[in-house]
Amino acid sequence: MRSIPLRLWALAILSAFLQILPFSIAGPVPLWRRAFCWFCLVPLFYALLSCNRAGNPLRPYQAALLAYFSGVVWYAGNCYWIYRTMHIYASIPSIASLGILILFALYLGLYQALFGALVGILRIRYARTVVLLAVPFLWVAVELARARITGFPWDLLGYVQVDNLTLTRLAPWTGVMGISFVIAAVNALWLLRPASMPLRAKFLHAGAAALFVVLATVAVARNRSYVPEATDSVATLLQENLSVGSEATGHVETRQQMLASFSQLSLHPVIGLTPRDHELYGTPLNERSQIIIWPEAPTDFYDNDPILRQAISTLAQQANAAVIVNDVTVADYDHGHPSLYNSASFFLPNGSYAGRYDKMHLVPFGEYTPYKPLFFFVGNLLDDLIFIPGTRRTVFTVGDKKYGTFICYESIFGDDLRRFPLQGAKVLVNISDDGWYGDTSAPWEHLDMVRMRAIENHRWVLRATNTGITAAIDPRGRITETIPRHIRTSVQVPFGYESDITFYSRYGDWFPWLCALVTSLLLGFGLVRKRFTTQTQVN
Repeated sequence: MRSIPLRLWALAILSAFLQILPFSIAGPVPLWRRAFCWFCLVPLFYALLSCNRAGNPLRPYQAALLAYFSGVVWYAGNCYWIYRTMHIYASIPSIASLGILILFALYLGLYQALFGALVGILRIRYARTVVLLAVPFLWVAVELARARITGFPWDLLGYVQVDNLTLTRLAPWTGVMGISFVIAAVNALWLLRPASMPLRAKFLHAGAAALFVVLATVAVARNRSYVPEATDSVATLLQENLSVGSEATGHVETRQQMLASFSQLSLHPVIGLTPRDHELYGTPLNERSQIIIWPEAPTDFYDNDPILRQAISTLAQQANAAVIVNDVTVADYDHGHPSLYNSASFFLPNGSYAGRYDKMHLVPFGEYTPYKPLFFFVGNLLDDLIFIPGTRRTVFTVGDKKYGTFICYESIFGDDLRRFPLQGAKVLVNISDDGWYGDTSAPWEHLDMVRMRAIENHRWVLRATNTGITAAIDPRGRITETIPRHIRTSVQVPFGYESDITFYSRYGDWFPWLCALVTSLLLGFGLVRKRFTTQTQVN
């Protein structure tokens, strides 16, 4: 580590802080902070392509250390909400919660280390210009590894441009990682100065990068001028606003009380909003809804509960609308403990039960404990996390309309959710409980990822959450209707059905796999060239 100049460590940590800024910190991200994405990686790229104290290019392990340090800082800053969630809402002691956050950052920081190692390997095989041209491919290949190996593709770089309706036109073709590629490429462009170029042209690439940043910023500012999407249907989105974890103190409603309250809100939307709220969020449509959606929430509703079945059946008949409600399904018993599914149950307008969807991607430390032996210091506090993942994707059908429902955390897995349109889903439904995040960055980060799913698949997304952010999202990723956070209410939202299949919906993560292939070819060719050069020198 001493062989790495101190200034390179400083550049690595600077890049980490710059990478935090384009994402949410504790609320919506202002436009000026989104612009940091266009140069947040420049200090890291510069450091990785610099020389060590001996005046030689960094060795792969040195580049990996720099990138790892940057990655750990970035993950700890971007996902700081993990500490708050574990401590305040899951009642885990502060030291143990901090330990979980640190271990999380140390673990996922390994992906940044992988990126640094790849850059270091290519740097000793190729010229600096070639490595800079390869950097976007390496970055996206590592993002693919995050999605496939760890299963935590939270806040991929491309999400920071979800408001850029010009750039997000890539998403229906390449998915969010195509946008990550563009951002990484622009960051590399700042540093691209081929040695063979005349002196006057040395800064041409930096000028091109600056021009791109200006145009991208202008494109975001012009988003409001786009024509709204056509709508022909109405949905009712319920926001239950139930306290979660250790916040659930004092009077606790019975299931019957909750069912009565939620049913009343479903039949009479936007109860409880102040006149000021109506000015900000609109007034009720007072139209018949085609579907009523209840969020994921800590309700203790069980799939086989006859009281729940009867209440939802009655609601569906009274509203003459389909109903989606979150509940828990008891699957089996293991050593006296029930094995549970986190489910979304579907009721037809005639009140009949039409089936359920079981959540396939569970939340680490929220619904199950990954690598539990590593967290021995938490004791038995995680023993109640006994949910098991679902095994099949279910599409709900009413007449000729099909709905694809995904639950909370599943929204970050674009390559999985794109299968709903392939099964005929004409609208996507997201039910979520973001109450576990509190007023941190996570609810807003989560919302951006859900919006990207709408863009990738060209589908409306109807999003009902426990404490917010409840919203209707059009196929361009724009929020068309929303309601205030932290109140119990409901809202009717207009939406439309879409039947086209985007290139991304059909072929998924083909682009990041292509980047992984290019990375492999560069590594392989560099190895072959090194052996050939060595043999030539020996002969």
